[in-house]
Amino acid sequence: MSEAATIGPVRGSRWRWIKATAAITVVAAVIVTGAFTAWVASLGPLPIGEARQVSTSVVDRNGKLLRAYAMADGRWRLPVDAKTAVDPGYLKLLFAYEDKRFYQHGGIDPLALSRAAFQLATRGHIVSGGSTITMQLARLMEPRHQRSVYAKLRQMVRAIELERQLSKDQILDLYLTLAPFGGNLEGVRAASIAYFGKEPKRLSLAESALLVALPQSPERRRLDRYPDAAHAARDRVLDRMVEDGAVSMEDAAQAKETPVPKMRRQIPILAPHSADQAIATMKDEPVIKLTLDAALQKNLEALARDRAIALGPDVSVAIIAVDNDSGDVLARVGSADYFDERRAGQVDMTRAVRSPGSTLKPFIYGLAFEDGFVHPDSLIEDRPIRFGTYAPENFDLTFQGTVPVRKALQLSLNVPAIELLDRVGASRLSSRLRQAGTSLVLPKDETPGLAMGLGGVGVTLQDLVQLYTGLARLGATKPLREIVRADDNRDTMRLMDQAAAWQVGNVLLGTPPPENGVHGKIAFKTGTSYGYRDAWSVGFDGRITIGVWVGRPDGTPVPGLVGRAAAAPILFDAFARTGKMPAALPKAPRGVLVASNARLPPPLRRFRPLGELVRSGNDQAPHIQFPLNGSRIDVDHSDDGRYAAMPVKVAGGVLPLTVLVNGVSAGDIDSRRQRLIDPPGPGFARLTVIDATGAADTVVIRVQ
Repeated sequence: MSEAATIGPVRGSRWRWIKATAAITVVAAVIVTGAFTAWVASLGPLPIGEARQVSTSVVDRNGKLLRAYAMADGRWRLPVDAKTAVDPGYLKLLFAYEDKRFYQHGGIDPLALSRAAFQLATRGHIVSGGSTITMQLARLMEPRHQRSVYAKLRQMVRAIELERQLSKDQILDLYLTLAPFGGNLEGVRAASIAYFGKEPKRLSLAESALLVALPQSPERRRLDRYPDAAHAARDRVLDRMVEDGAVSMEDAAQAKETPVPKMRRQIPILAPHSADQAIATMKDEPVIKLTLDAALQKNLEALARDRAIALGPDVSVAIIAVDNDSGDVLARVGSADYFDERRAGQVDMTRAVRSPGSTLKPFIYGLAFEDGFVHPDSLIEDRPIRFGTYAPENFDLTFQGTVPVRKALQLSLNVPAIELLDRVGASRLSSRLRQAGTSLVLPKDETPGLAMGLGGVGVTLQDLVQLYTGLARLGATKPLREIVRADDNRDTMRLMDQAAAWQVGNVLLGTPPPENGVHGKIAFKTGTSYGYRDAWSVGFDGRITIGVWVGRPDGTPVPGLVGRAAAAPILFDAFARTGKMPAALPKAPRGVLVASNARLPPPLRRFRPLGELVRSGNDQAPHIQFPLNGSRIDVDHSDDGRYAAMPVKVAGGVLPLTVLVNGVSAGDIDSRRQRLIDPPGPGFARLTVIDATGAADTVVIRVQ
């Protein structure tokens, strides 16, 4: 057989072998690829939703943590925003130590894996794992207790999936939220707060290096158990950073001298009552933002705690501070100590219904000013009087005789207040307070009576403060807001006329302050409930309103507990702890009558109760004939916006007759018993006519 004939079959055999090998390789590759694809599919979707579950956090108006609640299994895991809430120096150290090319790779860093393999081969032990931050995140999301090639391969696959589904910033945030730091601490925020007592926004080099070191072996480096191991691990991180040129030798040496914490701090618990209420209201929300100011809240909690200790072991203190313009609650101290069982610390006394004592008196006077039958400088009698079987007495069981209305309110005299309430009407006062957003609680089957002027009704501290913001806002209240929501549809509610509200505030501004207060800076009122069960003080300036309650939560009397001695000093200290000087109250509305008693219209110089309005002969009480009550009056107005004068006609009454528009004097009625007045503008207006004996008639009209 020739050589050519021999070569032919050999070549044909080789070609067939090559084709068979290629076919087998292709089939094997297809099988392996299919098997790998099937295995990847069998892994299921990434548990991103579960990984994003965090401890519920309640934050203040500026995003500062007030209180966090542990997860159901007891772990502390706080959400992290690396761009805004983490020190850039820490992030620089983290990338340099863990993943230098984090923003360049797609989940797997081939260079890091090659370096790790080379170090293992040359040194005989693992020097660096080669895992990227994304791979570590995958391991945290699907924990594996044993290291193996399978586990590493799974991490690599999951890392690629993570990179496809999330942005780099999202991956970093999630890693910083899940990274373990020992015990039940997860995430850099929880660790920084527990170990350093602060957010990770500003960290020293020593603190940053420690936080980088702990997740490598969180249980063996727990600061509260193995501080020496944590110290050594931190120093190794610093040494490595010096080797890589990321940190100077001098800075590293200085950082090494810093001792590591050896105890965990308590996670902040500020505004616990507000936080509990927010959790109950906003269920399943990871972060709840409140209107509170953390700094003010902390100051007032300390104030309440210190004052309660001085007042006795069973006495508690509650404080609430509200921004006048917005109605936002800036601080709420529900008790002196949330964890003090003897003081019933977990009961929120800002929401508890209690007897308000004399704190409703300003609103009696306000309605009296609004109706126009009394002025702050009118004279009123403080003498024994009886209303059927009810005979009010002053707190000190004495009587002052004839006093200005202004002084009667400042001294909180009971008899003048009840005389005015008798004229205003208890039902009308109750209706107006409810209209302004206050929930009044009366004894079962009882209607509003004169006793409500001295505390014979139930009200909460937060409702009382809302009413007082209405005085600071010149007659309009706004529902209080404590939880920040996207939709804020709160409408203002009418309390009283602007002129009347200003007059009440002006009177309260002159109330003699306690020893720790400055006169003429804060308008305030005190109150003491029957039996010394509740002591109150509520005050306001042009910016903020603060209310204080002192007493025993169980309602037991506390002998000698009075508002002026127990609550007023706390009120003035609370204003001092806001850190701002008292703001001036609003200026007097246009047309408010400011005059001494001698210059007041005769009917306003002295208040006369209904029983003293005695008439002789055929005298009749004044009656407004025009405009009629409830009527709509069309008034012409010129191009410059001024309205034409509107006539007021009166029948009956003893001359001189005085007409008031929204509580502001508009002059006297002439002998023809009529007068032209300037309408106050479009909207509702209250017209009151008072005769020489103090008898009055009032109508409410709508000018259009």
